[in-house]
Amino acid sequence: MSDAADTGADDELSPPPITEGRVLTLDDDRFTTDTVAIVTGAASGIGRATAIALAVNGLTVVGLDVDADGLEETVDRVATLGVDGRVLAAPADLTDDAETEAAVEVAAEAGEIRYLANIAGMQHIAPIPEFPMDVYDRMTEVMVRAPFLLSKLVMPYVRATDDGVGAIGNMSSVHGRYATRDKATYITAKHALNGLTRSIAAEGEGTLRGFSISAGYVLTPLMADQIADTAEERAITEEAVIEDVMLGQARTTDLMMPVEVANLFVFGFSSHARHLNGGDLLFDGGYTKTYE
Repeated sequence: MSDAADTGADDELSPPPITEGRVLTLDDDRFTTDTVAIVTGAASGIGRATAIALAVNGLTVVGLDVDADGLEETVDRVATLGVDGRVLAAPADLTDDAETEAAVEVAAEAGEIRYLANIAGMQHIAPIPEFPMDVYDRMTEVMVRAPFLLSKLVMPYVRATDDGVGAIGNMSSVHGRYATRDKATYITAKHALNGLTRSIAAEGEGTLRGFSISAGYVLTPLMADQIADTAEERAITEEAVIEDVMLGQARTTDLMMPVEVANLFVFGFSSHARHLNGGDLLFDGGYTKTYE
């Protein structure tokens, strides 16, 4: 969602570097290096931004991703900021239960697990009759089954802390609220994540909270790839995808940056959000609640 005319340019489809000044920082007694936040998809995009933002807030972050090189880059970026927090890389294929369980064990050894950010996602553009089922299976494994398994593994650790306080944040989407063409599996997965969020809240006994975040179009590698795929599927230009498909209903007509989503996770995990439980933070620029 860029105001620029030539939005197809590579430099305009890359978010600016994350600096400490762009991160929401909050005073919270639990935001220390003794507290661990697990972040999936931490090698790029929103996952990387969230790992950085939580580390800026003083937490120990354990980043999970199948992209080991990308994880190391996230670790290095935090190290260059010179902040109190840190990021530890735990490469894992989220479709592999053993690797996922091993990554959680790494997190448990690093401190008290209190927070989990389920962010890792995938996209594939195709109408339902043409949607490949192997792609459906992998997408739902990454975006539904893995968050469920990670929540299952993390909840006992949170309950074992001295006060049982913690939170699980799920990266939903405007597509967790309504449907558009050619994204049926993504939409199905995001609706499922909303159900998981509410189930966590129902079982969290008031101290272990569940929440979700629904953003519009965020400037990430996933979104950049989606522009070309959507243009091909709909036989329109990439500029038309951005201006009409992505920006068409929005009132705030620029793309959300990954760090802006990361700041929502910072808030959601903090004690300032203790009444955010089972709810959704909708930051979509007016996309779903307005029309002409």
